[in-house]
This record gives sequence, C-alpha cells and structure tokens, in this order.
Amino acid sequence: MRVEDIVKKKGTDVVTLTSDSTISQLLSTLSKHSIGAVVVVDNDQVVGIVSERDVVRRIAETGSVDGQVSQIMTSDLETCVNSDEIQTLASKMTERRIRHLPVMDGDTLVAIVSIGDVVKSRLDDLEAERDHLHGFVHG
Repeated sequence: MRVEDIVKKKGTDVVTLTSDSTISQLLSTLSKHSIGAVVVVDNDQVVGIVSERDVVRRIAETGSVDGQVSQIMTSDLETCVNSDEIQTLASKMTERRIRHLPVMDGDTLVAIVSIGDVVKSRLDDLEAERDHLHGFVHG
C-alpha cells in the first residue's frame, strides 16, 4: 500500500496558513477544522508546518500565544510523495516523532497524511486480510 491509497480515501483538502498569521489565528484554525497541524504556505510555496505541539511549546517557554506562526513553525520540513510505501512512511514518522507529513508532487502540495491515517490504513489492511483468510478457511 502507498501514500496515494490513503490520499484517495482521505482526499486532498489541506488547511494552510501563511507564516505571518498569528498564533491565535492558528489556534482558531486548528479548532475550527478539528485538526492537529497546518501547512504553512507563502507565495504558493510550502515553507513549513505548525502543530498544536508547537503552540504548547510556545506557551511553556513564554507563557503566551502572542506572535506569528513563523516564530514557532518547523521550517526544516519532512515530506512524502504519493509513491511512498506506507510501511516506510510509518517507520519514518515513528522514528522522527512526526505526526503529520505534507504530500508533495514536486513543489506542489497535494495532501497531508497523519500518523492516524497511517494506522487506520494498516488496520483496514489487516481486517481485509483477516476476512479473506476467514473466507478461505470457512468458505
């Protein structure tokens, strides 16, 4: 199974903000869309990702959510492509403690996958395999 299989099921909607958005705007966006991370895009170029973890870290360090997304985002961005294998992706996310990865096609943002999407995909595969084996044994 590949990233493209997750994207086909999940869709290609990606919530984005610009780097000059405020952290308060970020929190509002995360809450409104019930998501844990937002891709940061300036001039149609992906420049980073920012998550609820980044906000928590900011509050712990400064006691405030004042400031801009650019101050807390991760700009050394890990990404994936549609052809990446899910198992490889799961290992990468686990080893690097990453919960969200933008899916890129060259310089174009096409989707985002979360560790939850990866786990759900794997569970769906296991259920399908179980059903197949059950049918084979009892069929």
